Amino acid sequence: MSRVVLLEMNEVSIPFVERYTAKGLLPAFREMIDRYGYVQTESETVYERLEPWIQWVTLHSGKTYSEHGIFRLGDAVNSGVRQIYEELECKGVRVGALSPMNTVNRLKSPAFFFPDPWTGGVVSGPRDLTRLYKAIAQAVNDNADHKVTPASLTWLLEGFITYFRLSNLPIYWSFLRRSGTRPWTRALFLDCLLSDVFIKLWTKTKPDFASLFLNGTAHIQHHYFFNSSVYSGKQKNPEWYVRSGVDPLLDAYTLYDSILDSIRSIAPDARIIVATGLSQEPYDRPIYYYRLRDHASFLRAVNIRFHRVLPRMSRDFLIEFETDDDAVTAERILSTARTDDGKVIFEVENRGRSIFVTLIYPFAISRGMRIVISGIELSEFDKHVAFVAIKNGHHLGTGYVIDTGLPQKKPASTVPLVSIFDRLLSAFPG
Repeated sequence: MSRVVLLEMNEVSIPFVERYTAKGLLPAFREMIDRYGYVQTESETVYERLEPWIQWVTLHSGKTYSEHGIFRLGDAVNSGVRQIYEELECKGVRVGALSPMNTVNRLKSPAFFFPDPWTGGVVSGPRDLTRLYKAIAQAVNDNADHKVTPASLTWLLEGFITYFRLSNLPIYWSFLRRSGTRPWTRALFLDCLLSDVFIKLWTKTKPDFASLFLNGTAHIQHHYFFNSSVYSGKQKNPEWYVRSGVDPLLDAYTLYDSILDSIRSIAPDARIIVATGLSQEPYDRPIYYYRLRDHASFLRAVNIRFHRVLPRMSRDFLIEFETDDDAVTAERILSTARTDDGKVIFEVENRGRSIFVTLIYPFAISRGMRIVISGIELSEFDKHVAFVAIKNGHHLGTGYVIDTGLPQKKPASTVPLVSIFDRLLSAFPG
């Protein structure tokens, strides 16, 4: 049985990759594109559905949003939609997966399974893998406040010592050394570690099909597109945010180029499929992102009674309640939140006994900024939030696939994103 490795490089924008390769950079990408070309994938046309936690479900299930109905990050937990992982296992394919977005581990005997940091679920693999997962999930979900608990720090160090590859030590050191002035290197450090975990697990277990999901570049494009040396637009980030002449996007693409080269080296006979799910392009104006510092404390401050609150990616959080009435009350309270000039703070979706909330205020939050929420005045709203980023890039429904299973480079074509599911299934006939 042939082996397939699916590299899920979330939202990587191949047109920008090609601008860098034209300057003689990113040799692994350049060789892959020159030899195999790529196809474009198209997904939803409604912008609200152009989220990675929707579109990776589409790729993993072979179903459009209208068919799978999974709209929020974490919703896969309560969905019965079958995923490529179960389908392949039913065909006798041994499967491994590391951090697939919005995906549930329903496998009976995986080579390994490491959930994404937001969805949670069962970790399959060595015991230290579970500890590493808990540490990464905690660090990622508290990223805006840069909180890493002592236990998480211990488990991260243990995981790093267990899984890092010696050849990547200069890369790790470079990221650590610059992390104070270049915060995006923290996301790249994590991607580098995840790739090393994947390579060690793949080398040890040799699954027939394995996937690796990487998210750091999506994060960096969203926040630093305007600083790319190949960006041709008119926008600029302020100097306090990132210095001019610094190119975070090239840092990210260079790491992914190295990961791609490493995967091809350890699996020279495997079919390598690089998929991006979506892509991004730069905004025509910056948008500010904030996250609540302490979700539970804020909810208590505005008299919301709840069972528990679950932070999600970036600005999002899910609140669970004991009763539907409590959820309705919380929805009403949060929906009233306004600035002095009437701008809305939260977007709220009621789900019955839970509500999904996004902090949508898109402007800079100044010191001492006042909001009013259900008659309660919060005179220092800035103390309740942590700055996340200035949004530079937004989603496009166009994604890209580079596939070494194709015998030679062909003219670029466009296929539905759902078709990648069948491509993966057909890689294992019988």
